[in-house]
Amino acid sequence: MTSSAPETSALPVVLLVDGRPSTFARSVLDRDDVHIVLLRFTSALKDLPQEYLDRTAHLPVFLAEDDRLAEEAERYLQWVGTLEHVPTYFCNPQEPHQEVAQPFAALVGLPHLTQQQVEWVRHKTAMKDRFAELGLRCAAYRRVESLAEVGRFAEEQGWPVIVKPMDSFACIGTYRIDGPDELARVPELAPDRRWMAEEYIRGTEYQLCALVFGGKVVDAYLSLNPVPILEVLEGAINANITYAPGEELPLDVRSVCQELVDGFGLDHGYFHAECFLMEDGTLCVGEAAARITGCEVLANHGLSRGFDIHRATLDTYLGRTPDLTYAEDRAVGDLLLPVTPGRVVSLSTEEELLRLPGVLGVQLKLAVGDIAAPPRASHASSGFAHVAGATAAEVEQRMQNVLEHFTIETEPVTS
Repeated sequence: MTSSAPETSALPVVLLVDGRPSTFARSVLDRDDVHIVLLRFTSALKDLPQEYLDRTAHLPVFLAEDDRLAEEAERYLQWVGTLEHVPTYFCNPQEPHQEVAQPFAALVGLPHLTQQQVEWVRHKTAMKDRFAELGLRCAAYRRVESLAEVGRFAEEQGWPVIVKPMDSFACIGTYRIDGPDELARVPELAPDRRWMAEEYIRGTEYQLCALVFGGKVVDAYLSLNPVPILEVLEGAINANITYAPGEELPLDVRSVCQELVDGFGLDHGYFHAECFLMEDGTLCVGEAAARITGCEVLANHGLSRGFDIHRATLDTYLGRTPDLTYAEDRAVGDLLLPVTPGRVVSLSTEEELLRLPGVLGVQLKLAVGDIAAPPRASHASSGFAHVAGATAAEVEQRMQNVLEHFTIETEPVTS
């Protein structure tokens, strides 16, 4: 990463990439110790609801076309000269925008990932090549262009196998194929995307997160996935559970994160990785990313320790040492609530769910009368609940209780 330019404002000014609204973005908007300038790419406008657009209407916004970055950078440099507060810091919390956001930041002289770093943290084959160079175990893989090639890979590697786009996220376009007879149920690979097949890894899946400042992991956090993330697409429990600070962890998360941060040459910001702990105790690294993790994992870390992790995260992008004063010692997870397609005719209320043991908060995205059209993605839900407990195991038990009490009923939508 490059270093930032000298300040031009009494308060730090950050250019924030604005995509699908998140708890992190909403937290940043509430701060009074930083000036925010928003960078939106035209490809992301569809993900911004009107309520969010109204909330951010008072902020300076630069709208850039994804496919003409050089011209847009020149236009930005002219535009930003008209602002009272000129950004000298940059933060992109959005996974899908790495390939346009980081080069844009480079063109306008802001801190950024290099092209090589973007490849490592965005494209899964380059990522796995880097894991291998660092001596870390990862799944065997092969670039493929057709389902026939997927089948040949599986014949050599063994079934089941995973097929997915090289730049996918949230399991979008990702499939587990258990045998040759199942190839027919997978959509043919679109020729306008790059695809890969990889070995299916059996083990317990974890998420590793870290706050990085000055190239060092200042703290790291471990989350358990009750089932491998890919299984949530088939209806399994969809949750992330952050271990309590006082719990004994199954792996040295800080050490693993530091090794990856060093290997990827990251200087600051939020780091995220996914891994599997095998039955023989060895670690298999799945993926890594230089951006904020999805769902409510970030909030889980803060709630489990009783500190403002959203503030601490942004501070690492602002050249500030994050405040890691912790006031809690508990496990906390986010449970994504099930959703079924159709018009919602009945739905559990937030008040009903808040009465259940361990539930700290609930946010529903749907109401009776709304039409649900969930995508085939790991973040598809009707809302989420934050659930706390003394340990990760207790949180998982309480989540199962929430699922037993939660109800959603839909009816087909007729034209």
